[in-house]
Amino acid sequence: MSEQLIPQFDVQTQKQVFGDSDSYLRVIRTSLGVQVIPRGGDVLVRGEADAVQHGATLLERLRQMAKRDGFLTEEDVRRSISEVLTIGEVSDVKPIEVFSVQRVRPKTAGQTRYLEMLRSKEIVFAVGPAGTGKTYLAVARAVEIFRQDEVRKIVLVRPAVEAGESLGFLPGDLLAKVNPYLRPLFDALSEMIDPDILKRYMTEDRIEVIPLAYMRGRTLNNAAIILDEAQNTTVEQMKMFLTRMGTQSHITVCGDTTQVDLPTNKKSGLSDALNRLKDIEGIGIIHLTGADIVRHRLVQEIVEAYEVNSAG
Repeated sequence: MSEQLIPQFDVQTQKQVFGDSDSYLRVIRTSLGVQVIPRGGDVLVRGEADAVQHGATLLERLRQMAKRDGFLTEEDVRRSISEVLTIGEVSDVKPIEVFSVQRVRPKTAGQTRYLEMLRSKEIVFAVGPAGTGKTYLAVARAVEIFRQDEVRKIVLVRPAVEAGESLGFLPGDLLAKVNPYLRPLFDALSEMIDPDILKRYMTEDRIEVIPLAYMRGRTLNNAAIILDEAQNTTVEQMKMFLTRMGTQSHITVCGDTTQVDLPTNKKSGLSDALNRLKDIEGIGIIHLTGADIVRHRLVQEIVEAYEVNSAG
């Protein structure tokens, strides 16, 4: 039996970390197999040596999160438990500066590595299940370097129709046709840039959201370029997209190789590129996992259930 005292864990912080009626505390005790005992302004963690270390690490992390954000949710607690048990501590990475008052921060160790890669590589492939922040962090990083005048343009790209990009049967002009497919990109942008400013940048063509089919023949200089849902590109389309990169540009490719909607006789351009380009210097590849899911806790459990069934 081992124990560790966490000093200066004041009563107000205990209320935030332990939750209403100690609801978070019960989750912590059950998940880690430790006793967590308040002692005035301190907290004692008791149990097996490894469990105590995990408990102390978790409580310190939750204390910092509560101090930073002013509150905690059950999802924050459960996600932090998963990270402590499987990955380790999230490094103290510099947050992403966007136009909104709220800065964007990675919430998991995997997201932290992803952001560090976005800041150090010219081309980054981010692969992982839904909810891991692949597109959101890529858009945030693009907005950051746009705001800092490191690039003059943001280009957000997505296959407009999951397999084939046939837009002709849809009603309306180009924007009306592609809007349902590009909505996640618009949603991310609208959280980071004031709507009026965003509209002005789009009118000035400094922020462009387009279907993949309209990339052919272009060269994009001094731009942050993001391809979303990349698993639904063909090998030829992926090559076409990557070769649009001009000088002073950055590319991020986001996708989930388990969600390919191409015809069975078509190979995914994302899977092909991951294998073909993995040894090229300047290209980074990050594989996010269920531990990096930051949506509702049930999303993580759903993803894990499908992975188990697929394996079986």
